[in-house]
Amino acid sequence: MKWLILVLGIAANASASVLVKMAMMPPRNFPSLTDPLAALSNWPFWLGIGLYGGAFILYAAALARLPLNVAHPVLTSGAVATVALFSVLIFREPFHWTTGAGILLVILGVALITVRVA
Repeated sequence: MKWLILVLGIAANASASVLVKMAMMPPRNFPSLTDPLAALSNWPFWLGIGLYGGAFILYAAALARLPLNVAHPVLTSGAVATVALFSVLIFREPFHWTTGAGILLVILGVALITVRVA
């Protein structure tokens, strides 16, 4: 259950980042000093904020079950790796071999940190 909470936290965090990116892309103009009320209709922005809140709650729940030195690296590195993959799949951003190598090294490092807790 503790690992499921972390996986859900990673998914919420990464999804929030994708939604905030969507909120900043045309045709949406946010923030805009010329039309501040347009921010109210920017649903990706508000859903992203909500998912960040959900990710925080899941992170807090994970901390009740896992040590901080395990929960934090797993959540943050998992979110970084997931966002890197989402950026390629959703936004067609470039994915260089160095990005892939970096993700693999981070995953290996986090695995070494968590191996004693599993």
